[in-house]
Amino acid sequence: MKKDIILAGVGGQGVLSIAAVLARAASAAGLNVRQSEVHGMAQRGGAVLSHLRIADSGIASDLIPRGRAGLILSMELLESLRYTHFLAPDGAIVTASETIVNIENYPGREAVVSGIGRFPASRIIEASALARQAGNHRAVNMVMAGAASGFLPEIPLAVFESVIREMFSSRAPEANVEAFRLGRG
Repeated sequence: MKKDIILAGVGGQGVLSIAAVLARAASAAGLNVRQSEVHGMAQRGGAVLSHLRIADSGIASDLIPRGRAGLILSMELLESLRYTHFLAPDGAIVTASETIVNIENYPGREAVVSGIGRFPASRIIEASALARQAGNHRAVNMVMAGAASGFLPEIPLAVFESVIREMFSSRAPEANVEAFRLGRG
């Protein structure tokens, strides 16, 4: 078993928290994990990218080769398209419906949604609404972690929930777990 995931978003959206939850849960489930991060300028709305590789055997590199990612998980619509060159032919895109217009020539929402729709295995999630439903409007990233967990059936739900409670022990742990569950579907 090998899962290669590209996580993308804009600084401050919690991309690295999602990567940490997925990586820690995979490790706790006895899987091998390799991760690499590129931090944009969060205070200026810069891009944040993380490569996350999970396998039941050795992993040679932290970086996912082009055309090999099974999943692009994005916190922002346009960011999901920025890294499609990493997506495997049978890969999926899962993105939050939010947009952060941080560049002058940001395309219209319809154009971005149409671009995502070109990929048969794509899903746009109303993550902000689900986070509010969970009782923590800031838990959008945990909604998206829940959505990603469906691509990792080797990791039991209880392991994910334990990791989230530990990571967010001082910041609404049960609301974060509920957000995760709502994202998981």
